Amino acid sequence: MRCYSANRTGRKAGCHERPSPAESGWNRSYGSCFNAHFRAFDGRPGSPGSLPPGPPGLLGVRPHDPARTHRAAGPNPYARRRPARAAGRRSRSRRRPAGLLVLEPAAGGPSTTIGLGLAHAELGHIETVPRSATSYGRILDGLPGAQTSLTSPDLFGDENLDPRHREVAARLGYAASYALPLATEAAGLLGAAVWLYDEPAEPLERQRHLVGLYTRYATEHLARLLELERARADVATLAEELLPTRLPRIPGVRLAARHRPPPQGGGDWYDALPLPDGALGLAVGSVGGSGPGALAAMGRLRASLRAYAVMEGEDPVAVLSDLELLLRLTEPARAATALFAYCEPARRRIVLAGAGHSPPLVIGERRTEFVETTLSAPLGMLSCWEAPSVECAPGPGETVLLYTDGLLRGTGDAMDRAFARLHSAAACVPKAARHDPGAIADHVLRAMLPEGSGQGGGTEDVVILAAHFD
Repeated sequence: MRCYSANRTGRKAGCHERPSPAESGWNRSYGSCFNAHFRAFDGRPGSPGSLPPGPPGLLGVRPHDPARTHRAAGPNPYARRRPARAAGRRSRSRRRPAGLLVLEPAAGGPSTTIGLGLAHAELGHIETVPRSATSYGRILDGLPGAQTSLTSPDLFGDENLDPRHREVAARLGYAASYALPLATEAAGLLGAAVWLYDEPAEPLERQRHLVGLYTRYATEHLARLLELERARADVATLAEELLPTRLPRIPGVRLAARHRPPPQGGGDWYDALPLPDGALGLAVGSVGGSGPGALAAMGRLRASLRAYAVMEGEDPVAVLSDLELLLRLTEPARAATALFAYCEPARRRIVLAGAGHSPPLVIGERRTEFVETTLSAPLGMLSCWEAPSVECAPGPGETVLLYTDGLLRGTGDAMDRAFARLHSAAACVPKAARHDPGAIADHVLRAMLPEGSGQGGGTEDVVILAAHFD
């Protein structure tokens, strides 16, 4: 984020009755600062690059000056690097402030540090000051007199300055600070905005007014973004709680699952449950729509399929027929796809049936091929659903891959090209990974969606369920 000079003439800001051209540039700079801040949080083009996940609730502001930059980060963000002089380009009397935003919402905040511009090698140059010794610390702690703003025009003239604060200020070369709270009536105190000066100084009244406007808009924006992030976190937690917490261990077969939900939550699901006589039931499916409604419908559908699988799992067609009837009677406006497989690991035999779902993929040393399932309608689309079952026999060392359509749609290709891409990705699984269902699932996910091997970040709900037969 960009923060330009507050007093580039070398004179104290309070010496001017009318704003000089340099001060006018200072006024414009804070607009650039917070506009860049909005872009960083929104992820819009033009925002600074992001670091790996850092301390929650931290956002830094740095001046935009390649010759002379101040940067802040670390567990305590009241920190800054020593500025580098640009010889021959600016006189020593010209000063530039460093700025930073400290976010500390009560119920969590940003999960990624954005806009700091720090490389890993630069993290060793960070200086920290105890929060209790800083002006923003008084704001965050809600101490008396810290509800509006706190000005420290001359830090070294303050006899009550904390010794550690004095030491760091002398080493880094800042001599004054100006802090404002970031708070709204609804969200309460979110944090503080702090500006550091190289010389004893304080902003003019008109500059205080302008900065106050910007911090007000920034606070409202932050409050909305934090609320959105909390809602997304709640949806993600609900989605994971509706899926199996662990996969069963059945002799002769090893299982692995991968789920990459979209930020708004989706209706894709998977299941694996032990059945009588050493059998195993595998299922994947997708409910139309997104958000909490789709999550709730997915939970109901998965729970119903589990009940039918326990009672009649050896007949996958009967399981899906009963599931379709339940969906048509209770939720006639909703459609869903599903695939259920009855596995007998001891016999290496699978009987499966699908309802509008993509066919499984068998991956082995000598073959990589889709299981030829018959074309069938999704659940809830026809007045009378029916489809024959299909039987396949995976050989020793082969893996059966079940997945949802999000894996194909996420590529952005036409469906025929997406299927070809999936087949190619499965055929190129390294030999060292062919006996590990988790490694196979990870390889396919990376090959199909290179940016989506981690959690979140995509618009498609993706599920992969891999069963490796020993």
